[in-house]
Amino acid sequence: MEIFREFTFEAAHRLPEVPPGHKCARLHGHSYRLEVHVTGDVDPHLGWVMDFADIKAAVRPVIEQLDHYYLNEVPGLENPTSENLARWAWDQLTNALPLSAIVVRETCTSGCVYRGPV
Repeated sequence: MEIFREFTFEAAHRLPEVPPGHKCARLHGHSYRLEVHVTGDVDPHLGWVMDFADIKAAVRPVIEQLDHYYLNEVPGLENPTSENLARWAWDQLTNALPLSAIVVRETCTSGCVYRGPV
């Protein structure tokens, strides 16, 4: 079974590796959505994979590093693409949760899904 919890945060960034003149090279911000997916067996007594509150508690320190910050200054996010942000979040959470996917949405129509190292 797979469950997920969604989180939101506001942050600014710029993409330093894009070609000259690309609009994402300029400082800008997003209202990000971060989905944290976990997998496991459904506990026969409780009827759930895990408590959503436990996911929230595990993710809280990650959101606190991102919300209302300039992402380029967060260690490991010097090139804060959605892809790199998803991988970074996975690395932050992999020891705390049985992750199956991290979804990052930087706009209503654009984002990425990361399912862990290949």
